[in-house]
Amino acid sequence: MGLDITVMVVDWSWLGEVPARERLSRLWCAWDADETGLWDYEAPTVRGDWVWPKGPHSDRFAVYEFLYTLGSYKPHFWATHHWDHVRDHADPSLRAELDDFLLGLIWDGPDGESGRTDLEFFASTAAESADAPPCGTSLLLARSPEGVRELAATWERVHPLLDGLREPFAKHTAAVSSDGRPADFDHGFVHLLTEWARVLTAAADRGWGVVGVKG
Repeated sequence: MGLDITVMVVDWSWLGEVPARERLSRLWCAWDADETGLWDYEAPTVRGDWVWPKGPHSDRFAVYEFLYTLGSYKPHFWATHHWDHVRDHADPSLRAELDDFLLGLIWDGPDGESGRTDLEFFASTAAESADAPPCGTSLLLARSPEGVRELAATWERVHPLLDGLREPFAKHTAAVSSDGRPADFDHGFVHLLTEWARVLTAAADRGWGVVGVKG
């Protein structure tokens, strides 16, 4: 679990100006640009927890810096791992909604079938999906503006009900913990999901999509 994740809100119409197989590379090149991109760059423009590029693409995408994760994918993995052990003990209506929310972002689901990637936007054929940027990165998730709006609406229904998971979370994550202690419900689960909701809201407000790159 030494992988990192970079989550971006992206102007879908800007990516749509090039053929599907070139869109991920277009985003990568803008992100990786020596003078105006974000990859390994010392002085980006920072707005709260958002990092925006400089130069010609400064209004086309932004990277969200999750608090406390240091860019690691591990906290996202553990949040879904704990959900695997709690979901059968959740209220059925909450379980269905939270399943949809997590499936659309970071969870592979009980059968390993994730719905989080709109591959057709980035590759018109399965063969083209292998046309990924360099440096060992891969597309983890891609949500269209429509998919973003749907997930943001799901969050509005889920959020008021999350406290009902507190007791089953304490009981059933402790049962699978190596030290017998429950996972941190507020910090490691609710807060992380709230940050994902912040990403979705920012994208929805602009009519943009969301992209996650893992490497």
